[in-house]
Amino acid sequence: MIKTLAQFIFVCGLILFSGLAIAQDVQIELGPGEIGLNETFTIKVTLSNEKIKSYDQFPEIPGFQKQGISQSSSMNLINGQMSSSNSIIQYYKPSRKGEFTLPSFELAINGQAYSSTGKKITVGDAASANSRSGSATDPFADFFGRSAVEDPEYVELEDDAFFSVSVDKEEIYQGEGFDLSLAFYISESNQAQFNFHEPGRQLDDILKKIKPKNAWEENFNISNIDPEQVTINGKRWTKFKVYEATFFPFSEGEIAIPRIPWEMIKYKIAKNPSFFGANRQEDFKTFYSNPKTIKVKPLPPHPLKNEVSVGQFQIRENITTIEVETGQGFDYNFGISGVGNINAVSAPKRLSTANLNTYDPNVRQQINRGYGRVSGIKEFNYYITINEAGEIDLENNFEWIYFDPEREVYDTLRPKAKITVVGESKVNQAISSQRLGGLYDRISTEDNRFLNEKYKYYFTVSINVLLLLAVALLAVLIIRKK
Repeated sequence: MIKTLAQFIFVCGLILFSGLAIAQDVQIELGPGEIGLNETFTIKVTLSNEKIKSYDQFPEIPGFQKQGISQSSSMNLINGQMSSSNSIIQYYKPSRKGEFTLPSFELAINGQAYSSTGKKITVGDAASANSRSGSATDPFADFFGRSAVEDPEYVELEDDAFFSVSVDKEEIYQGEGFDLSLAFYISESNQAQFNFHEPGRQLDDILKKIKPKNAWEENFNISNIDPEQVTINGKRWTKFKVYEATFFPFSEGEIAIPRIPWEMIKYKIAKNPSFFGANRQEDFKTFYSNPKTIKVKPLPPHPLKNEVSVGQFQIRENITTIEVETGQGFDYNFGISGVGNINAVSAPKRLSTANLNTYDPNVRQQINRGYGRVSGIKEFNYYITINEAGEIDLENNFEWIYFDPEREVYDTLRPKAKITVVGESKVNQAISSQRLGGLYDRISTEDNRFLNEKYKYYFTVSINVLLLLAVALLAVLIIRKK
């Protein structure tokens, strides 16, 4: 039994030792604490007896720019024992002189995390070429006949790009919508490299300058800047739209959109690209749009010019013909669809006619924003009762007036639905069922006799007093005549 237990302990110890033996042996080496402005700082990760299959991004160092990564491997055979090592080196180029701190960090190598305490780095004056030639921070000195840390020369490529504020109309009527969009364009033949720089912040500043104050906005809510292929004057461009909205001005006048700046990251390219160094340098370029002016004209004279909607609209009904009995209620849907400010569409005018009863409608609307315009539908759902038999044309009961800016005319939408009403007249029944209120509500609670008994005494006294006064007045007149 003791022998078996000893064997078990030995096997467990052997397994534990084997696990320790195959664990990764990783070293993180940091470059020197003092370097010249023209030298590089390095972080080197070395893994013994195993290949580096995966690793995390190396940390950022304030005041430094990453310059590239190199890898190396070595193998040794000593007394029949073979060992190997694999290394990754991240290079950093200082941007200015001063004191900098590499904070503590962790790196995951082949899925396991390893930490470093960081380091303080002093960047001094540029070192001479002689002092750099044997520098420990430059393991690639004179590699392929030149120094790996020499500053590359960057050149700026000519770009074929522009920023634009576009409107689809330069003259509109009051209440008519115009589409406004902001986009950056890059031609198909462009060679310069660009990237967007804080588009959200820039857009917030721009909208404060260009949004009309006295207008309703329908924002298209662009959340992603996606490329779109377009052709302008026979030339192909990639369009990156950053904003789009349709505005409906409430009043006449002019809407002025000023010249707008838009900043992009534009990269300079290394004149002599290297394998390990940075082959491009971040720079900035500001593009400017052309100013725009939109003229807003007043609507033509009309009694309702300040109330009507402006756009292209059609009527949509849920019924064309229907037969109902007198007093029987039914639903009628008056829908207004088209292109325009759907949110501002008001209910149709109710024309006063006998025998048709209705109440305020329920309202539902749907707004679509796309293809440079705002469209949709607004529905007014009425509950209607008719108390007299006959043929009812709803066009005599509802109408909706609007202004069409394309035809430049006022137009009226009227229902086409016809209602056939059958049965006995319910007019009197409808009147009797109505609550008249006021004095009529007190009739059932008051005494039906001409004079209530409790007022009889006071009435009699009043009559006697009036008669007595008349007799006295007559007596005075007779005495004066004598």
